[in-house]
Amino acid sequence: MASDIDSAAAHAGSDLVVQAPHVLREDIEVLQLMTSAAGVEPLSRAQCDAYRLHEPLAVDGVREACDAADYDWALVPQARRLSRMRLLALDMDSTLITIECVDELARFRGVGDEVAAITASAMRGEIDFRASLERRVALLAGISEAELLRVYEERLQLSPGAERLLETCRRNDVKTLLVSGGFTFFTERLQSRLALDYTLSNTLEISGGRVTGRLVGDIVDADAKAACFAQLAARYRGDDGITVAIGDGANDLPMLAASDVSVAYRAKPRVRAQAMHAIDHCGLDAVLNLFA
Repeated sequence: MASDIDSAAAHAGSDLVVQAPHVLREDIEVLQLMTSAAGVEPLSRAQCDAYRLHEPLAVDGVREACDAADYDWALVPQARRLSRMRLLALDMDSTLITIECVDELARFRGVGDEVAAITASAMRGEIDFRASLERRVALLAGISEAELLRVYEERLQLSPGAERLLETCRRNDVKTLLVSGGFTFFTERLQSRLALDYTLSNTLEISGGRVTGRLVGDIVDADAKAACFAQLAARYRGDDGITVAIGDGANDLPMLAASDVSVAYRAKPRVRAQAMHAIDHCGLDAVLNLFA
């Protein structure tokens, strides 16, 4: 958990990674003095400023200093190497992409505020995801396939660093999974665009070129996400492999818990509190700096 940094610092063989869009060198010098780190190494895997402070002896005040400066930080084991990563799973909405697709679709129907409120409550874990999804999809009845395509083409944007992260994974033979409580209309297009290995998501029922307000097949909820991830992890992890999961909402928590390295990306407080690491200021490629 991200909140374990103080106690985890007592363990040998860990480094402190600090990163942000812009990091002041003098801040790193102060952090090195605060932690009595053995050395500082600039990192270049991601499109952000990043530094690895080797073997900090103490981390008192690091949390407060980094939070005040809007820096992402993480205490990471030196033995966690990128060459050991075997599987990377990402949530779609507000993680791989910057939008919540269902909210954007709702705007076409004039029910944007109503659907957004249900989405936010579900992501905070206040209401059951399955019930919330059915309620939201029902409100989308009548949307045309052309409007679905407009959302994909005009409003869907990849999160910063997404392509760099996925390209690095491909070069290192890491399998990639896009798992979402969203819709196949979007995940299938992203799979083709980004050369993702696997996807899992919900299927909107479409009749006569329009959304009926119902789903086809089993609903992909938190448990389904975790089960799919666990199945692929068992296939690819091997004896010394590492699996990674990235998400932002409550329905990602079981999947995050099943991973070896869990990352809350610009996430809700509940998710940030339970994930191993949190990235609030950098792009998705900052995940790469959590590995040696």
